[in-house]
Amino acid sequence: MSRPRILVVGAGFAGYRTARTLARLTRDKADITLLNPTDYFLYLPLLPQVAAGILEPRRVAVSLSGTLRRVRLVLGEADGIDLDARTVHYTGPEGQVGTLGYDRLVLAVGSVNKLLPIPGVSEHAHGFRGLPEALYLRDHVTRQIELAAAAEDPESCSARCTFVVVGAGYTGTEVAAQGRLLTDALVREQPLRHGMRPRWLLLDVAPRVLPELDERLSRTADGVLRRRGVDVRMGTSVKEATHDGVLLTDGEFVATRTLVWCVGVRPDPLVESIDRPLERGRLLVDPYLQVPGHPEVFACGDAAAVPDLEKPGQYTPMTAQHAWRQGKVCAHNVAASLGIGSWRVYRHRDLGFVVDLGGVQAAANPLGIPMSGLLAGAVARGYHLAAMPGNRVRVAADWLLEALLPRQGVQLGLVRSWSVPLESSSPELARVPGGPDLPHGTKENS
Repeated sequence: MSRPRILVVGAGFAGYRTARTLARLTRDKADITLLNPTDYFLYLPLLPQVAAGILEPRRVAVSLSGTLRRVRLVLGEADGIDLDARTVHYTGPEGQVGTLGYDRLVLAVGSVNKLLPIPGVSEHAHGFRGLPEALYLRDHVTRQIELAAAAEDPESCSARCTFVVVGAGYTGTEVAAQGRLLTDALVREQPLRHGMRPRWLLLDVAPRVLPELDERLSRTADGVLRRRGVDVRMGTSVKEATHDGVLLTDGEFVATRTLVWCVGVRPDPLVESIDRPLERGRLLVDPYLQVPGHPEVFACGDAAAVPDLEKPGQYTPMTAQHAWRQGKVCAHNVAASLGIGSWRVYRHRDLGFVVDLGGVQAAANPLGIPMSGLLAGAVARGYHLAAMPGNRVRVAADWLLEALLPRQGVQLGLVRSWSVPLESSSPELARVPGGPDLPHGTKENS
């Protein structure tokens, strides 16, 4: 008798945890296949430190084949699912197509940048969901400071050293906090003319920074940002973006060459093609993470609308913490559907949050205890080291080097603006010259 085939689509927090836990639970009683565009699990919370030049890119990229020993990795992007035939169609990294069959399917395709119908944003802004975008931002910020330092025109200098971040959630707050430290370090090595300093703006329509967190954490983060020199503007966003700058909703025009879009995420568009009930773009599942009407299909992470049993009538938010925990529950239920172990409903308990603001600054509330300053910074970094499924020593080594040595302000030139468009449905992959997604007429050296 052949072994059951389990197919996990996506290796983000939910998919990676599902595959790892299933490998332990089934112990060679099932064939587990993981379909993912890259050969690594991205530890997304530390991505701002990659953009800031603190961590090298591979530090936050955990090898799938190296940490998932009994899981078969197939490189490719899922682009079609046939629930009746129980198959998933995919396209490989070199354009080859293939089909994978399954007896159990786990959809953990995650999320992509959230778009809003604001003129010019899709053309002039860049998101922050993958390594290519982080590498592009690091190079771009470094280049703008270098060009600003050499500029004769004060207006050009000012525009190049002005950086606008839209979205004051986790990602936007950390990008602005880390970015400010990066540009300060760059300017110390290459001073700007005319007595200018780098300028960072953090915008959000919300009334406060980190609106999803406790007000004390919000006040802590807001205070750190303002003391660092970040221009925090709540109740304000972008009305229009152009090549020369952004028009704000309050009528002010800010000359800039940098617009970082961190307004949130939306579920991967793949789930919309399945023709099953959705909740704001997320695939509806029951508390066991099963898709109603298809007991062989499970979904978890950002692509799944999971009932929040702690808040009846609501769904769990799209966070890494929930995705990681759902992955474990999903694995247990997939195994239970094969007669291994018992079923579990997804129920969570808030263990607190950490927001790394760079340097020794952070905001944290482990187990509901609010912290700030050096202690919060230690808790934040300790949490990340404990949560990472690999590369801990390398990450700690980079942190130590950052504390002892000056930051390296150099451009690598590996990622161009056109290769990381905001509207990409695959932010984990950079577009390549001559590829199918390269806009007609786009120059490769732009």
